[in-house]
Amino acid sequence: MRLEAVPVTLSRCAKTFRGQRVLEPVDLSIEPGETLVLLGPSGCGKTTTLRLIAGLEKPDAGGHVRFGADDVTALPIERRQVGMVFQNYALFPNLTVRGNVGYGLRIQKVDASAARSRVDELLAMTELTAHADKPITELSGGQRQRVALARALAPRPRVLLLDEPLTALDARLRETLRAEMNALLRELRVTSIYVTHDQSEAMALADRIVVMSAGRIEQCGTPREIYYRPATRAVAQFIGTLNRVAAECRDDALIASGGTIDVKGLVAQLRVPNGARAEVFFRPEDAELVNPESAQLRGTVESAVFLGERTRLKIRDAAADALIVDVPGRVELAQGTMVGISVRDEGWVALH
Repeated sequence: MRLEAVPVTLSRCAKTFRGQRVLEPVDLSIEPGETLVLLGPSGCGKTTTLRLIAGLEKPDAGGHVRFGADDVTALPIERRQVGMVFQNYALFPNLTVRGNVGYGLRIQKVDASAARSRVDELLAMTELTAHADKPITELSGGQRQRVALARALAPRPRVLLLDEPLTALDARLRETLRAEMNALLRELRVTSIYVTHDQSEAMALADRIVVMSAGRIEQCGTPREIYYRPATRAVAQFIGTLNRVAAECRDDALIASGGTIDVKGLVAQLRVPNGARAEVFFRPEDAELVNPESAQLRGTVESAVFLGERTRLKIRDAAADALIVDVPGRVELAQGTMVGISVRDEGWVALH
């Protein structure tokens, strides 16, 4: 079962509440059938953006929302053909699973036989057939989440909107349902916009991620682009763990407190004059321990935390800030051990 996939376009969409600008003008194009994730901390503007797409809010003057060729800026949510899944699911406790899934079809006055067939199809897809006649109160959190998703899909929406639908679940169930939702969205190929503050969720579900901060879009790209090539410090510091190394540019090398970083092209990326101070960054997994004599950076183990498949080291004296390096879980190092750190060339990130 595939739904109609339409592109969604936001043009100069800003939002002001009671004289305070909470969303700066946003220009954003979402491809037909794409799953786009809006990611960022609380108050960054991601939910406001979702509500503008839904029709629950109107943009400031001059802003436009389009579904395909249709300008829907002035249309309320009930006329936009969107499906929504909320954080609290907003299910009707007085209705059965079947009643909840079919609610939108009943409002649309869909023929009873066609509606039942559609509901049966969605119950099977979401593995809820055996629970069709149960009241919502008898379902688990994961089952309720699937009911909410099936209800949103029942009227064949042009656009599917999901507002942190997994937040209320425990970590193990959230991971399981995330995988299920990912598979379902790939199968449906309905244009989907998903809001979350969870980085792992965004990485697992998104075709592209929009990272937002203080009402602005910081970067839009694939999960790999966002993670390995952050465009700004705000993105780099929000996504994953990032090490900072302060150094002085000397010719084609960077001189840090713990050693010399001599990576071709890295100084040129920084675009700073010879002798100037600069900062470069790397992820914990892009570094490895090597002989201190031949290492880029040398430091001392301050702490080692065993995390099962990996051990996370905190290393001091290699840079002005303590550095975090991940090594295989079987590696055991005592506090105070001298170590060398080597970062793969492509692991260095230069931010301005």
